[in-house]
Amino acid sequence: MDNNPSLATIFPTPDQVPASCPVPEASEQRLYLCAGRLLTWGGPVREVLSPLYLAAPEQGEGGLRPVRLGSYPLMGEREAVAALNAALQAYDGGLGEWPQMSPCERMARLQSLAERMRGQRARVVNLLVWEIGKAQSEAEMEFSRTLDYLEATLAAMRQREERVAEPVACRGVLVRGSRAPLGVALCLGPSNNPFYETFTILIPALLMGNTVIYKPPRLGVLLHGLLLPALKELFPPGVINILYGEGEDVLLPLMRSGKIDLLAFIGSGRVADLLRRQHPQPRRLRCLLGLEAKNAAIVLADADLENAVAETVLGALGFNGQRCTALKMVLVEEGIGPTFLEKLVKAVEELPGGMPWQPGVRITPLPEPARIDYLVQLLEDALAKGAKVVNRGGGRVCRTFMTPAVVFPVTPEMRLYHEEQFGPLVPVSFFRKEGDATAYLRHSRFGQQVSIFGREEKRIVRLARSLLNLVCRVNVNSKCRRGPDILPFTARKDSAEGTVSVVEALNACSVDTMVVAGDCGENRQLLTAIFEGWAG
Repeated sequence: MDNNPSLATIFPTPDQVPASCPVPEASEQRLYLCAGRLLTWGGPVREVLSPLYLAAPEQGEGGLRPVRLGSYPLMGEREAVAALNAALQAYDGGLGEWPQMSPCERMARLQSLAERMRGQRARVVNLLVWEIGKAQSEAEMEFSRTLDYLEATLAAMRQREERVAEPVACRGVLVRGSRAPLGVALCLGPSNNPFYETFTILIPALLMGNTVIYKPPRLGVLLHGLLLPALKELFPPGVINILYGEGEDVLLPLMRSGKIDLLAFIGSGRVADLLRRQHPQPRRLRCLLGLEAKNAAIVLADADLENAVAETVLGALGFNGQRCTALKMVLVEEGIGPTFLEKLVKAVEELPGGMPWQPGVRITPLPEPARIDYLVQLLEDALAKGAKVVNRGGGRVCRTFMTPAVVFPVTPEMRLYHEEQFGPLVPVSFFRKEGDATAYLRHSRFGQQVSIFGREEKRIVRLARSLLNLVCRVNVNSKCRRGPDILPFTARKDSAEGTVSVVEALNACSVDTMVVAGDCGENRQLLTAIFEGWAG
């Protein structure tokens, strides 16, 4: 849908692109990593087009043309099977070089990877801007946060080693516990954080001794090619294998083999269910899933409205609302509803939109035209059922750019009330009783987080205690978010399976093991020798 050509002025001419964020040189990705070798792909490929158009009046419809960023391989079952065989051989039933390597040695390899990653900072950040339209400041933050996560995970591993160094006496026996890898991990990150969230599942899987197959997300794919030489040089053959292509072609054969032990996936529940159903031995498959959410803001009558509005705007429209933790429903107590809505509309109308490199920009082009089509469908459904766009110019579209729309009143018969929009639509509804707000979360199929805005202690306490049994994190007078990464990040219902954070992710990618012996000095020496410099 392209109904507002007047918005085309947000797209720059080539000479308006700053030197600090240049158009990347086209990357024709042909290399891929399998069994420790960088192989050259000679089959079909898919073009990568940037969501950032360039204005060129002499070319193309409407004077706008997409920027071609490169292409990547469209692999198939043969390449998937080769990657699987390489990972299985490297794991060797737990007896391979990587799973048998000491945690200290594995940590040293990941530390070296961090250093190699730092050398690619500028190129990764630039590709995040041009591939997915992420604001330059947020792209820089994503890169830094990835390295911070890696360093924090390494620190957690060191602490674990120190904590379990000696056998423990228990009822006449000596016990030395450890954690062991699961086997072959299939790691699939999302398009909205293609660097950070891909590595938050790759890092713990590798550190715990698993071998890995990973497929970069379809959006945000090219930046992963920058790290291929480092991954080849730092890890034994077959420990990391990379696939490109459509999930149906490369992921389904992997799952049907029954030889994937860990599925670490961030994306939609539909895809997660499809992948899991392919596994012929589901009890042998551990799943670590980060899925959709429909986090709500509950604004009480005594809330600090300035703070509530500011946090709601940040939570609902940060990176255009393309975060699983975004505020995707705003429930406002009726008594302050009109005042809150007026302030919210004003704040949204003041948000600067434009190109990702512009200082202070908040609304940028969306990375996928199909997402805009979906958002338009949600908006049209709500409007047909009585809602209105209450901010000036909300919901207008030009190519990949969509202006944020505050939609009110959003009611249960509308799709926008229930479905995760994952974009710049801000649905608002008023409620009379606390129970009405609680009921929204109770009957939702999602259960990640909620934000409560208010002052009265008794009400906050009552609501928070109720909501903690409906979601996994209650944020008081602040927006929903993932961090800090030391905190557990999980959810209920259809929003997640398993917990990811620095420590929990290490546990999710491994299993408890132990050696037990009778409590005597000789056995203590044996247990110490077994694990000295080796256990995880």
